[in-house]
Amino acid sequence: MVGSISEIRPLRTEEMLTDRGAGVDDTTGVSGKTSTTVAMDFGRITMQDDLVLYLFGTPGQERFWFMWDELALGAIGAVVLADVRRLADCFAAVDYFEDRGTPFMVAVNCFEGAERKDPRDVRIALDLEEHVPLLLCDVRSRDSARDVLITMIEHVLTTTTGARS
Repeated sequence: MVGSISEIRPLRTEEMLTDRGAGVDDTTGVSGKTSTTVAMDFGRITMQDDLVLYLFGTPGQERFWFMWDELALGAIGAVVLADVRRLADCFAAVDYFEDRGTPFMVAVNCFEGAERKDPRDVRIALDLEEHVPLLLCDVRSRDSARDVLITMIEHVLTTTTGARS
């Protein structure tokens, strides 16, 4: 997602999967996966001269959770990117942002060959509250990634202005 939307050449930490990752990187349900993020991705979008979004993409595996606290400091919001082939992998991220009161949304990334799920079923499976936006997308597409970020920003604005009212 960061790579498809960033206005600068994104920092990517994608590496090829090797046999050294066996037992560490679970490829259940994604047998065609050949690479994985080994740290984080970084990008940027300028909204206005005085408003810049810095984008951080982190893996969801437990061994990367130490980064979440640092990156969440000062974050206006978050996008939990869900893969319906491995929906249970999202529980930790959803819990993380709910526990901290960080506005977040869920973007269900629709891959070729992946079963299409009804968004209502995904919402139920993730036990998402009704106010949490859920959007079907293909974040490899710049337009789709843009729509995800617009939805996240609108949610943040609604959440923060609603909290002040």
